[in-house]
Amino acid sequence: IRDSPYTGAKAPQILGHEYGGTVVAVGSSVTNVAVGDRVSVQPMVSPRDDYFGQRGLYQLSESLAIIGLAWPWGGMAEYSLVNDYNVFRVPDNVSDEQAALIEPTAVTVYAAERGGVKPGDSVLVTGAGPIGQLQVLAARAAGATRIFLSDTNDNRLAMARQILPDVITLNPRSDKVPEAIRDQTDGGVGVDVALECVGAEAALGTCIEAVRRQGVVVQVGLHVGKPAVDGFTITFKDIDVRGSWCYTTLMWPRVAALIGGGLLPAEKVVTRRIRLDEVVENGFEALLSPAGTELKILIDLQ
Repeated sequence: IRDSPYTGAKAPQILGHEYGGTVVAVGSSVTNVAVGDRVSVQPMVSPRDDYFGQRGLYQLSESLAIIGLAWPWGGMAEYSLVNDYNVFRVPDNVSDEQAALIEPTAVTVYAAERGGVKPGDSVLVTGAGPIGQLQVLAARAAGATRIFLSDTNDNRLAMARQILPDVITLNPRSDKVPEAIRDQTDGGVGVDVALECVGAEAALGTCIEAVRRQGVVVQVGLHVGKPAVDGFTITFKDIDVRGSWCYTTLMWPRVAALIGGGLLPAEKVVTRRIRLDEVVENGFEALLSPAGTELKILIDLQ
């Protein structure tokens, strides 16, 4: 959470950047939605006329702000005021709950695209948190046929097998992850694409080890420090290491279609639904539990 010179937002901040709702009022120049429309919020706020904005790459703007992080309003409130370009009217086959999940799902669909995941590929995802679980589903939606998921939390690995029964789960505390992956991939060469969804040095190292030669590693999770990277192996294996920053703002219709059509059942990652007045005890504190028995907790503001 930070102050934003672009939006003028200052802490304290109303949180919430993954949400949807119903339009209750519109400005006189708004034409893309009307009162009564059900919408999903695309939370990026950035200039339309800077270098990146002129090229439609709004997520790359140096002035980028995020609703719920650097904007006067956020999703954890009864009402939220946003720009017209921040809302997408969802089709009838997308539920209110699914509308709130389009934002995190877009992160993983974009990451799968950055990795070039295609039908028949083998994929490793490190990290079985909400983004990692959605990443598994996004990899399957992109056509991956053999998907590995690595995490140190057995509870979350068990949840992953419930969400996608044929995912191959590995725990680095008990499994030699790169070796196990090579043993279960064609030719023993490793996976085609590895997606790091933790933001941890060890997980990134595992991805570099586990991907095949000329494979692709995508960094999805945000590192809080500067991890050491095995540059020799990157060169020796002739692999690509790519960043994946959020998503493009034009992805909402496509991600909504994937979710609404059942190809990417994002709602499967929801483990609890609570009211706003429960958000501390049954929301934040539940997610901080080391047991890791919760994934995505939805807040019902109605």
